[in-house]
Amino acid sequence: MDFKEYITIVPDYPKEGIRFKDITTLMENGEVYKHAIDAMAEFAKDKNIDVVVGPEARGFVVGCPISYALEVGFVPVRKAGKLPREVIQVEYGLEYGKDTLTIHKDAIKPGQRVLIADDLLATGGTIEATVKMVEESGGIVAGIVFMIELTYLDGREKLSKYEVFSLTQYA
Repeated sequence: MDFKEYITIVPDYPKEGIRFKDITTLMENGEVYKHAIDAMAEFAKDKNIDVVVGPEARGFVVGCPISYALEVGFVPVRKAGKLPREVIQVEYGLEYGKDTLTIHKDAIKPGQRVLIADDLLATGGTIEATVKMVEESGGIVAGIVFMIELTYLDGREKLSKYEVFSLTQYA
């Protein structure tokens, strides 16, 4: 299936010169959304995944259905101040500044095999920060999945020691 047929390109969003890849049009089509989730879950099927981790917010719409398909739990990664219990946090660089991601300190148990899921691999900063928190918790990153990869931004380089799967790529 050519998933690009169901992803809408929005020019000049969120700023001029950006061609935003909108997955909501893919998700609106239940059959296509199911095929996308099934393909990402298939990648993880033989990796003995214990838990799926996804950064907010679009990592939730990818990670939660994958965790359901794999019959494992889901752990959210949130911005600072959004999780109610003790957290691990990592500050990471953005194009114009910094941000902080957090995960509950007790969410990942030492030795658990983790699949990280998100909608988009661009520069890799968000997922690199997510990997750091998973590993600081004692988790083992068994794989990383994305709906979309922007290959021209070389985000995969930051994740080179992990097995990465992307459903569709834009060069």
